[in-house]
Amino acid sequence: MENIRPIRNEDDLKWAIEEVAPYFDQPPAKGSADADRFDVLSDLIEAYENRSFPKEEQEPIEFLQGFMEMTGRTQSDLADILGSRSRASEILNRKRALTVEMIFRLQQDWGVPADCLVKPYSLAVA
Repeated sequence: MENIRPIRNEDDLKWAIEEVAPYFDQPPAKGSADADRFDVLSDLIEAYENRSFPKEEQEPIEFLQGFMEMTGRTQSDLADILGSRSRASEILNRKRALTVEMIFRLQQDWGVPADCLVKPYSLAVA
């Protein structure tokens, strides 16, 4: 695995995230060198974040929004996963709850950790 280095500061973190970002759109083949690189960099990112940022519980929509921002995804990208632009808007605006099927698709298509999306959260009052 070439060019893998420790993550010691924000610049290293930014570099590592830029390195793994392409894998979210085109996941590497299981067992390949790229898959190993993705796994190692992801573990390094997680270890750095666990050391550097206090673990605070995020509710699912905050987590999803942060994940989308970190990976450069848009509401339109979410609409592609969820089936419609209005559904994506309703989810992000807390007017509709995530379903098990939606969580499954987000985990399968984007690699979003499902356990971060299955927690109860409040919907906006209409």
